[in-house]
Amino acid sequence: MYPNASLFGQALVFAILVLVTWKFIWPPLVATLEERAKRIADGLSAADRAKHDLELAEKRAADEVRKAKSQASEIIAQAEKRAALIVDEARETGRVAGEREVSAARADIEQQAHHAREELRQRVSELAVAGATQILRREVDAARHADLLTSLKAEL
Repeated sequence: MYPNASLFGQALVFAILVLVTWKFIWPPLVATLEERAKRIADGLSAADRAKHDLELAEKRAADEVRKAKSQASEIIAQAEKRAALIVDEARETGRVAGEREVSAARADIEQQAHHAREELRQRVSELAVAGATQILRREVDAARHADLLTSLKAEL
């Protein structure tokens, strides 16, 4: 064989190989590489979006936690105020009830004292009448002694 013809044949086969590769193999290979590059870029973009969304979610969660703590402290403050009001109301109610009891006890004491005075007056007048009866049995002037007893009873 001729070396020139062989070289020419090899060059022709190589040229056909390059053309076939350029025409049929290279476009799908480039398309596959471009598709893979696009998928990688989309994945990176999605990762960036997810990272950004995660940061936003963390900020929102921190805000919600802050709001919840604030609301909890407000609720606690309101509960403490309400408890203080309930204690004050209970004290006031107790004081009013105590005053009412003291007033009722004073009125009862006054009524019992008045009753005791009346009973004492009645008893003294009975004793005076008994004494007058004994005096009248000894003396005859009943009218004068009755006037004396009436004035004595009025004084008591």
